[in-house]
Amino acid sequence: MDIAVVGGGINGLCVAWQLAEAGHKVSLYERDQLMGATSSASSKLLHGGLRYLEQGHWQLVKTGLAERRWWLDNVPQLTQSLPLIYPLYQQGRRRRWQLKLGLTLYDALAGRQGLGRHQWLSREAVLHQVPNLRSRGLLGGYLFLDGQMDDKALGLWVAEQCRLAGVQIFEQHPVLALDAKGTVALADGLAQFDAVINVAGPWSQALLQQSGLAVEQPLDLVRGSHLLLSGQRSCGLMLEVPGEARLVFLLPYGGQSLLGTTEVRHELDQPIQCSEAETRYLLNCYNHYLMPSLTEGDVVASFAGVRPLLAGSLDPSKASRDFQLSRQGRVLTVSGGKWTTARALARTLVAKLGDES
Repeated sequence: MDIAVVGGGINGLCVAWQLAEAGHKVSLYERDQLMGATSSASSKLLHGGLRYLEQGHWQLVKTGLAERRWWLDNVPQLTQSLPLIYPLYQQGRRRRWQLKLGLTLYDALAGRQGLGRHQWLSREAVLHQVPNLRSRGLLGGYLFLDGQMDDKALGLWVAEQCRLAGVQIFEQHPVLALDAKGTVALADGLAQFDAVINVAGPWSQALLQQSGLAVEQPLDLVRGSHLLLSGQRSCGLMLEVPGEARLVFLLPYGGQSLLGTTEVRHELDQPIQCSEAETRYLLNCYNHYLMPSLTEGDVVASFAGVRPLLAGSLDPSKASRDFQLSRQGRVLTVSGGKWTTARALARTLVAKLGDES
């Protein structure tokens, strides 16, 4: 089949790669630069998503853990395992038995593809690992392993695999419209395909609307912002936001510390950048747990991305990170998705095309 892929983020690139490996002729169109938006504004984690277990998304977590292992094993130059500590405080929302249960299940779902089993650290051991952690009310913490990546570089590695597999990649080529017969409207004319895969992330539904095609799966667009702080860390921290059930990460990254993320509903016409309110939110969380306290003047840089989550939850933090596929004629639209599971998404899509052809 002659197939067009619309979108050059990690999901689009993995879809194009897997389609080409399956023997299809593939052209990928990206309106700007590859990996230039949401896919390069992640928390830089390759993980199953420990917190998704609370919502009962066990299969998503299991798939994520298997994919985590694949990325670590196959692209070691751009990935690494990362120790994370979840400090437990007297005033915390989650009890020790809850964390133990969750981490035991996390290890079990990873199976033979796990990176090592979690372990309990005493209060003294946690403070030894993180000397500037506030000690008042600290009971100890759990240490576990996940994966970390250079998200943009890893996505560009996938782009190279696409080219090696024969994918034609067109950057700075926005798709203006689609139709159910497989026609793609570009600035320089029309192109006809046997199938069109709309995997434009946050812009996928907008593309359907401007093409006059129905939106079958609404998206909840959620901005996630991060701060870069000076100072390297030996391990990451998973921290409960004070007064909330949400969690944020404080991670070593590129010789600095990466703090994030937020979850703020977003409109496509808004600037994709960290707001002053988000900066204060993240710094308040940091200062609740660590010393000395930081101010906005201590922020080295910030970045933000818009995540296209499946609509249906009033609380963005509880929205599913899974994906759905919907078809209108020759157009197949991908809604949702998670960085770590981009290859799994692509395999599902290729299988669906094969079943329908």
